[in-house]
Amino acid sequence: MSRLLVSVVDSAEARLAHSQGADFIDAKDPEAGALGALPLETIRAICACLPADAVTSAVAGDDEDIGQLADSALAIAATGVSFIKLGLGRATACPPAVAELGRLLGGRGRFIAVLFADEDPPLSLTASLHEAGFAGVMLDTRQKKGIRLPDLLTADQIASFVAGCHRLGLMCGLAGSLRVEDVEPLAALGPDYLGFRGGLCLAGDRRGQLDPLAIGRAASRLQAIRHGEQAA
Repeated sequence: MSRLLVSVVDSAEARLAHSQGADFIDAKDPEAGALGALPLETIRAICACLPADAVTSAVAGDDEDIGQLADSALAIAATGVSFIKLGLGRATACPPAVAELGRLLGGRGRFIAVLFADEDPPLSLTASLHEAGFAGVMLDTRQKKGIRLPDLLTADQIASFVAGCHRLGLMCGLAGSLRVEDVEPLAALGPDYLGFRGGLCLAGDRRGQLDPLAIGRAASRLQAIRHGEQAA
């Protein structure tokens, strides 16, 4: 059953997203690229403003220097956030880099790898990520210029990726300039969560303010799908 992840920039947005039905609150700086990391104190404030049982995540960036990326992820892990997302670009989306990251992170079960669909990553990398101790994998897009995940991969390709993650016991997320109307077709493919920022912002501007009505619509659509699955 798919859940809703909403990326936020501060505690005010975190409270707003949570109040409108977001299941995951994701701390991210949209001004700093696809996976821009927020300051540690901002991440701590986001975690502190939410109920104790809220599920949170924060991005650690996508540095090509494996050591720096691991250091950033470990520092963010100390803020109290539930999960930490690490972007793997062209230089790091390969088994040797994943193995080294796993060694540096210590297989702590809270790290999620992000693969950029617009960089043609090897989707078979899930096996290496599982071996390295990652908790999950997410498909996203690096370029935020209106090209959506469904524009880059077919439904069959995405479904195969999701199924492969689940066979390995990995949490699976889908994101990448998604819009509210993407909820039903992507949720039907079985990911654990769908990630949004720009598609839930006023005027679709990921650097702008979140739109509470859009968050509510996305949350309601996912809730309706979950209720239908439970009834079936």
